[in-house]
Amino acid sequence: MSVKKHLLSAVAATAMFAGSQASALEEITVAFFQEWPMPFQHHKVMGAYEEEMGVKINWRAFGSGTEMSAAMASGDVHLSVSQGLPPFVVATSSGQDLQIIDVAVSYADNDNCVVAEALEIDKTNASELAGKKVAVPLGTAAHYGFLKQMSHFGVDVGSMEVVNMNPPEGAAAIAQGAVDMFCGWGGSLRRALEHGNVLITGDEKTELGILVFDVTSAPAGFVAENGDLVAKFLKVTADANAMWADEANHAAMLPVIAKDAGMDETATMETISTFTFPTVEAQLGAGWLGGNAQTFMKGVADVFLEAGSIDATLDTYENTVNTGPLQSAKGM
Repeated sequence: MSVKKHLLSAVAATAMFAGSQASALEEITVAFFQEWPMPFQHHKVMGAYEEEMGVKINWRAFGSGTEMSAAMASGDVHLSVSQGLPPFVVATSSGQDLQIIDVAVSYADNDNCVVAEALEIDKTNASELAGKKVAVPLGTAAHYGFLKQMSHFGVDVGSMEVVNMNPPEGAAAIAQGAVDMFCGWGGSLRRALEHGNVLITGDEKTELGILVFDVTSAPAGFVAENGDLVAKFLKVTADANAMWADEANHAAMLPVIAKDAGMDETATMETISTFTFPTVEAQLGAGWLGGNAQTFMKGVADVFLEAGSIDATLDTYENTVNTGPLQSAKGM
């Protein structure tokens, strides 16, 4: 079954699930990722969510954002924390009625392009990338970021040899000198950096509107029926992020987060230090859910469409963002 057909068939399941939410819930299921350490996990372990929300929470680990979409469509999951934006865009583009309710984490420094060290090319002479060979996982946020960076530097992508490679393969290729540039994320990006340099930093990418972020998402029907519950969830998450923002709390929070993430403390700190957790005020601003995220999603969808990853895009992604619960959380 194609991704589009699978997700379209899931819409009906989502609608049925939404209609069952009229009565008060006694428990909910929340999806998250293992080995993806975030401040919310401290409050998760400490029971802060259940205390604030007054419901039992079943926390369920998933392996991908696509799996989260399917679980929300079937009604098995009510909220997904840190769902990747690309899977969210694929699901909504294919008809699944999901909504973004907050920005879970931004990690612009954890997704980037690396130029081979031997070329001695940086942002001052990026035009020299014309004609070079680049490893890019097509149809991903990394692909979108690559296109935006090349546009920023005035490099004609048509003059380059673009090879579709997943990040692990691309990292190996740049290490072997088989490609001139790598684009990807995570551990593959860190390995690629041993053999080259980035053109622009994560902060510079964000300023250019190249966002790399995960979201907290939920079926639209669930949000509509349980707005106050969702707002309380976001309030606890914001509290956890604010607590982590104060380095004085790291010593107490890190061991708890590491254990819940299934990682050692060193690896946890190395990972979480590349993350940014926008405040509620920042999320509601124009740079995020106030407009830029919606525009960004359209750009990502267009890249996916061109790559053949989806059959169509939405005319606008404005309706896939619901800031109502976040606004309510701000006032709590």
